[in-house]
Amino acid sequence: MKQILQHLKSGELEIADVPCPRVGHGMILIQTRASLISAGTERMLVEFGQANLLQKVRQQPDKVRQVLEKLRTDGIMPTVEAVFRRLDEPVPLGYCNAGVVLETGSGVLDLLPGDRVVSNGPHAEIVCVPRNLVAKIPDEVEFDEAAFTVLGAVALQGMRLAAPAFGEKFIVFGLGLVGLLAVQLLKANGCEVAAIDINEKRLALAESLGAKVISAASSGDVVASANAWTAGRGVDGVLVTASAKTNEIMHQSAQACRQRGRIILVGVVGLNLQRSDFYEKEITFQVSCSYGPGRYDDSYELKGNDYPPGFVRWTEQRNFDAVLNAMRNSSLRAKQLISDRFDISNAGAAYEKIKSDSGTLGVILDYPEKVEKRRWTEVTQTAFSGIGMPVVGIVGAGIFSKNILLPELKKTSAKIAYIAAGVNAAAAKHAAVKFNIGSAITDYRIILDDPEVNAVFVVATNNVHAKMTCAALEAGKHVFVEKPLAMNRDELDAIEKSVAVAPDRLLMVGFNRRFSPHVARIMNVLKSRSEPLCMNMTINAGALPPDHWMLDFERSGGRIIGEACHFIDLMCFFACSSVKKVSAIMATDAACAREDRMSIVLGFADGSIGTVNYFANGSGAYPKEMIEVFSEGRVFRIENFRTTRAYGVPGFKSFRTPRQDKGHTVELDTFIKRIAAGGGQMIPFAELRNVTLASFAAVESARSGKTIEL
Repeated sequence: MKQILQHLKSGELEIADVPCPRVGHGMILIQTRASLISAGTERMLVEFGQANLLQKVRQQPDKVRQVLEKLRTDGIMPTVEAVFRRLDEPVPLGYCNAGVVLETGSGVLDLLPGDRVVSNGPHAEIVCVPRNLVAKIPDEVEFDEAAFTVLGAVALQGMRLAAPAFGEKFIVFGLGLVGLLAVQLLKANGCEVAAIDINEKRLALAESLGAKVISAASSGDVVASANAWTAGRGVDGVLVTASAKTNEIMHQSAQACRQRGRIILVGVVGLNLQRSDFYEKEITFQVSCSYGPGRYDDSYELKGNDYPPGFVRWTEQRNFDAVLNAMRNSSLRAKQLISDRFDISNAGAAYEKIKSDSGTLGVILDYPEKVEKRRWTEVTQTAFSGIGMPVVGIVGAGIFSKNILLPELKKTSAKIAYIAAGVNAAAAKHAAVKFNIGSAITDYRIILDDPEVNAVFVVATNNVHAKMTCAALEAGKHVFVEKPLAMNRDELDAIEKSVAVAPDRLLMVGFNRRFSPHVARIMNVLKSRSEPLCMNMTINAGALPPDHWMLDFERSGGRIIGEACHFIDLMCFFACSSVKKVSAIMATDAACAREDRMSIVLGFADGSIGTVNYFANGSGAYPKEMIEVFSEGRVFRIENFRTTRAYGVPGFKSFRTPRQDKGHTVELDTFIKRIAAGGGQMIPFAELRNVTLASFAAVESARSGKTIEL
């Protein structure tokens, strides 16, 4: 199927051939019939992609600060590589989609194949969208009108925040699509509206929709015009729907308001506000967030948990419904806003017109009625068969796959036949092209069913690790699963059963740090030790935003099970012993316990002890990982896996690598060689099980206040 992608690094706009997304629980698969280009937002993305590197830096000052912090901790080359990897990611364009339901996932009971719907899906022939971001189109509304629904909801949410009353006078500042939709919604709400812009054609259109118009280009004094319109009282409120860098729009909006007027920012303008403008009139200012309540809330959008109407009357989905009903009763006329139409195959011309023609307004993309629902896209014609040849499939096209796994696998003898992504088909296709992978797919079962594939890499979200590991082992494949192996004891027990029925298959968990050359240097000295070790590992994990998937326990299992298991494994490796006892405590405050601010004390079978301090409240300027091993008058210290120092060890010079080396290269090379040549497990399953149980015990101990015996 076709999908429009913007490459931020090169500026190229691509109409890509990508596999059809796979419908999951609570999701809806939709064949697109029409989509609307959001000229303001999408033009900014295209222009950013086409800007040179210096211009990109100037547009992203917050990102520059993050880069400087990474420079201090990781060095120049890793930072440069990370920046260019980030820019190399293609961005799907579009979020105003209308089409027909093809399939519904489990849990979706109120929509059926054939239903006409709108969604915030991208410009693609087939999209997959969560139920709460989909609304049914009334019979009276055509697809091209319905494609304006999402932008209509943006305008409607801004209006709801302004709380207009019948008979009030409002200004709409900026007459792009959102502004012209806002004019109509305010009129339908019984308000008088003055529309301000510099584009005469858009002013004429606003006037035809019932607004008084004020030209910011020719009338000179916008504030004087507004005051004359209100007999000197000032307007009741302003919806700022413009896109501009100037601060003057906010100043003029405040000047035009009455005492205790309201200003709602829907667009993007300069916000160097003048205090006197707001202080003297006690003006209320608020920024509107997209389509309405529920936006950016994963519980609502991804998990389908709706807000009760009695408490949250207007969610983003109910705003979609309200806009569609306004279209049905003709109080919102979208067809008048359509200026151009293009076929999806000619999308490049559509974006060129938006960039070059200021008269362009609503640009509709049309789609074919028949689209092949194919869940794979062949990228290379490479032959993968061959006795002993490692042929692998990868499940997951996220950051770890693209930044770590694939670059390292390319150094080995492995042939990569497939890369799978569930919904983000564009990510799988981009990775397949970049790393010369046979096919991009959106159904991982294709990998399991291919007899030529002898190994599967499971690098999807944590909540599917166990399920996919079991399925791959039972399909007769070797398995490399990124940590954690499992999120709970039931999953771990299921894996143990699958391991028992496939004893000749390799099962490796991504505990890469034990393969680092820094660790190897220390182990070379410790091999002759005669006493237990004392170990301390401090992890400056960094705080995550509240909506980060690692803080969603249903998807990740939490940061201790999902990340701190690395360091439990490393201690087991240093001690050459299993964990027998776990005691943990986490920081608490008045609001809640902080699992990602935890100290874990481990007791080992050989008498060694270790402490993992996993803290998320430190500075990014401090190294992320500091590891200390105390043994028989000696101390070893690994600093961020770039420098290893030894104290009390004659002849041991400080060891430094040009960049962080956390062991991925040796780990993956060893795994691939064992697939080809044979050999035992890289880490015995008993050790993998012990480390996983110890991570469960750490969380249990911190919550219960008890020491856990394994």
